[in-house]
Amino acid sequence: MRAFVDAVWNGLHPTGVSWVGFYVHEGGDELILHSCRNKPACSPIGMHGACGQAFKSAAALVVRDVKELGANYVACDPRDQSEVVIPCHENGAVWGVLDLDSFDVGAFDESDVVGLTALLRQAKLTDAP
Repeated sequence: MRAFVDAVWNGLHPTGVSWVGFYVHEGGDELILHSCRNKPACSPIGMHGACGQAFKSAAALVVRDVKELGANYVACDPRDQSEVVIPCHENGAVWGVLDLDSFDVGAFDESDVVGLTALLRQAKLTDAP
């Protein structure tokens, strides 16, 4: 996960990504930060935010504007304006999520979901279809 985060950060930070990291589920009703770049982040986080929603639904989530999440937004950095979260699957179960943030509204779309999922598959960090 560390190598993946470093590679994604190095490749996407110049495009406006402000943070990238993995949250893993170790039990209970929270996710724990595992690896991240390039600043600290909240940990543990509850299942009410974007990461928790993607984890529970086992589906990617693109948040065009984090303000749309209201009280369900976990604000680790108040400058972040958009987010994309990709669940990581192993044998049909979600074990964690890849989370990317940006200071720009609308920074992510479905093409990011497709590309990031393909990279996760190549790195053997998900076996999602």
